[in-house]
Amino acid sequence: MSSTVFTNIGELTTNGGEGVLHDAALVVDGERIAWIGPSARAPAADERVDVDGRAVLPGWVDSHTHLAFAGDRSAEFAARMAGESYAAGGIKVSVERTRAASSEELRGLMAERVRAANRGGTTWLETKTGYGLNVETEERSARLAAEVSQDVTYLGAHVVPDGWDADDYVGLVTGKMLDAVRPHVTWIDVFCERGAFDEDQSRAVLQAGLDAGLGLRVHGNQLGPGPGVKLAVELGAASVDHCNFLDADDIERLGASTTVATLLPACDLSTRQPFPPARALIDAGATVALASNCNPGTSYTTSMGFCVATAVLQMHMTVQEAVWSATMGGARALGRHEGALPIGALAPGFRADLQVLDAPSVTHLAYRPGMQLTQAVWQAGAPIA
Repeated sequence: MSSTVFTNIGELTTNGGEGVLHDAALVVDGERIAWIGPSARAPAADERVDVDGRAVLPGWVDSHTHLAFAGDRSAEFAARMAGESYAAGGIKVSVERTRAASSEELRGLMAERVRAANRGGTTWLETKTGYGLNVETEERSARLAAEVSQDVTYLGAHVVPDGWDADDYVGLVTGKMLDAVRPHVTWIDVFCERGAFDEDQSRAVLQAGLDAGLGLRVHGNQLGPGPGVKLAVELGAASVDHCNFLDADDIERLGASTTVATLLPACDLSTRQPFPPARALIDAGATVALASNCNPGTSYTTSMGFCVATAVLQMHMTVQEAVWSATMGGARALGRHEGALPIGALAPGFRADLQVLDAPSVTHLAYRPGMQLTQAVWQAGAPIA
């Protein structure tokens, strides 16, 4: 394995104890970060990359996506922009198209979405099943997702498909369907929301996943107040995602727990939902992550830079808070922030996932919203974009 020194870094966001460094350097040895410090003291390495005063930061960790789908729902989006409210039933349109797609087509669509995410600075992403809603397509989605994503989540409990009684469908999700997807997934998720699954049904899904050795994730409190946050914290879920409608008790629970509040600002723009109370969550001590929620109905984007800009401009997060939430926050939401090769920071021992901005500081991500600022990306020490 060779080593590479990145020099002349105008601003280095470490997410570690060193904070933000200026006129810095960074050494990558194989897949790991080996050294960070002042550019003038950079050790020798096999290769040298001069970033010419640009900003360097960790690669984005996108901890919530739905990449296993075919087709689009642009007509639904247009109707929503004309005044119709969002309802979870639109998911069924994607189910029909995903079931009809060939495995080769679905594989190609997912791979291209990952490549787009990589070009935008994403170096680690989670993705979910949930557009199959039968045993065959959920298993296929999980298997293909595992080819392109580092973390795969089983979301058979997305909505109740047509023709099914809700409790009977939960029985399928927690039985034969779970058995089929189990070899390919790390997590289980449930849409605990009106129009999807109630508290008892959601609890049954999560408990079955726990019994099968899967980590827990929850879609909760998106469309209105509900039990999602309470259930996620009670069961020790790694993350509860959306969190648009939180009361004081929900915020207090998240502040006192290890469950990450994963916020999805691009989705909130598309559905015209109120933004989650990011400022209140941070002030309460909750761990906050930002993710793209890339999906065909409510957030058809892999741009984490866009999500960061939106969080700053619309959710009253500072640029530094938003960048941390889109990197280390996502790593924590996936339990990847510690261990043998952790992600989410640029510090010795961490995986060498980094991006170079065509800008002197991360502030430009929000200062110049909508601009493609990621100039180059390294994943596990190798250039990918």
